[in-house]
Amino acid sequence: MGFFRWLLGRDTAAVNADEQETREIVERMVKLSPQLRLATQYQKRLGKAVGISLSYVSELVNALPGAHEASASAWSNDPAIHAFFATPDDVAHALSRSASLRAHFEQNPLAREAFGVLGMAMTERRVLGTVQKGDSVLSDVAQTAVSFSDHQVRVCGATEAELRYEIVRRVLDQLTLEGIAKIEADASRRDLLKRERALLKARLQLLERQGAGIGAVLGSGASVDITELARLQAQIDENDRNLADLGSQTDALDRQLETIRDVLAQPAPHVYVTTKKLRLNKMNVVVEDGAPEDGAEIEFRVARIPASPAGMRAFSLVRFARADLLSAPSMDDAAKRLLI
Repeated sequence: MGFFRWLLGRDTAAVNADEQETREIVERMVKLSPQLRLATQYQKRLGKAVGISLSYVSELVNALPGAHEASASAWSNDPAIHAFFATPDDVAHALSRSASLRAHFEQNPLAREAFGVLGMAMTERRVLGTVQKGDSVLSDVAQTAVSFSDHQVRVCGATEAELRYEIVRRVLDQLTLEGIAKIEADASRRDLLKRERALLKARLQLLERQGAGIGAVLGSGASVDITELARLQAQIDENDRNLADLGSQTDALDRQLETIRDVLAQPAPHVYVTTKKLRLNKMNVVVEDGAPEDGAEIEFRVARIPASPAGMRAFSLVRFARADLLSAPSMDDAAKRLLI
């Protein structure tokens, strides 16, 4: 199967899924919205779009750098790990809090290490510091300090190839969820338009009644506001057009499937990854180009996460040894010390 060959590095050109592979991916997707199985020829209609998304996501994952060793010893010689964690001990403490990592080791008792996606919140802030310029030391110089927090490992694999495969599957799931979210938005809009239409019609009827019956003949009723009548009728007509644009409820399944297909056919606006390169000193302060101060360049990725309020998360692939996993009592003791 093409995708599995690609994951294992045996055929890097095989980025398009074959027929069997596409069926398996489509079936995984429709499990998130089972009613789509009732849509006519759902496999065929989703197949091409799935191939487009799979190619796009595969290229993103294939471009990710190799996993960093996440350990206290690596903190001293790997600039990226040094930048991600404030102290050597923070590496094991942060990763040992991962329920997914612990579950992976429990399910794989013979595994000596695990690979995971380390996700982090990245903060860049302006600070005042000192800079060496020739023989002089300048103080109160504006600089950019970078910090990483909220370290999370929620996706794991026994090997790096397995991890990359799991990342692809999770991203494809996310694209399906994006499509489902658009379906729910359309449904909510439909309900809102129906309620709005009912209110407008009620208002129109009230206005029309002001000019009807014996009251109008005798001049005892309120005068009719022709301008208001015309405005309300125009709003009702626009409301009807908006409802028609959403389609009828009888073809809801086909419309839902097409909504998801459209997302899969154009994945880039929904999920994307950018490369971030920074030259940092030992204090995680950005070293500007041309500055005499020593600094190490680190490279990591930043991904858009639709479910996150911040929208973007920094991440890197890491390798973590079972021997570095802290026991639960050790984690409790560390937490207590932070509270003292």
